[in-house]
Amino acid sequence: MSTYAIYDSVLEKIKKKGRFSSQARLLDIGSGKGELIRQVKEKWDFHTSACDYTDKLMEVEGQKVDIVDLNTDPLPYADHTFDIVTCTEVIEHLENFRRLLREIYRVLKSQGLVILSTPNLLNIKSRIRFFSFGFWNLFGPLPFDRIQREDTDGHISPVHFFYIVHGLHEAGFSHIEVSTDKYQRSSIFALSLFYIPIKFLGAASFFKEQWKYRTIQKENLPYVKLVNSLDLMLGRTVIATGLKP
Repeated sequence: MSTYAIYDSVLEKIKKKGRFSSQARLLDIGSGKGELIRQVKEKWDFHTSACDYTDKLMEVEGQKVDIVDLNTDPLPYADHTFDIVTCTEVIEHLENFRRLLREIYRVLKSQGLVILSTPNLLNIKSRIRFFSFGFWNLFGPLPFDRIQREDTDGHISPVHFFYIVHGLHEAGFSHIEVSTDKYQRSSIFALSLFYIPIKFLGAASFFKEQWKYRTIQKENLPYVKLVNSLDLMLGRTVIATGLKP
């Protein structure tokens, strides 16, 4: 579920990443009640489109919602339609997020902007939970008798930020950046206990990957270095952006 901190981050990315005309077209995937669209409309005179698994949730008056099953259906839009595509707290609900990234690339215009968010698996509290219990924060054991796709029961795909970056790159995006929506205060104390061991063991693993397995290259190095950054050890939600060349 998206939060106001996530919405604020998305709005800031739109403001920072491009000079869009007043007639720019924005698509919000997984639009829910339409809160992000409402906030966008308060700031810009964009033409907005929305899609979700249902149109029963939308609360923005006059906003049409196109119904789509993101696991099986292509986005119901022509190529090169949108200037901006937002997709907040959606990919963790999908069976194949890379397929959606390719669809987003298809419907974006040249120089179009994509903004994604998903729970941050590398938050220190999430790392501790995985170490002790084997499950990331917000990705607990799934019930076998039901899956409610709209809540955390529907978090079926924990996606590490690096694989979002890789998926965006493979889809064709450039200028890919990663940030977080906010720091979790409750993580600061935990990080103070584990910071030195993480940095020491992380450096050893980095050296092994670089020189033994040779998985680290010039192109992926900046993103590998983010793994143990303060943003990703303290941040609650990953925000990823990319531009279509």
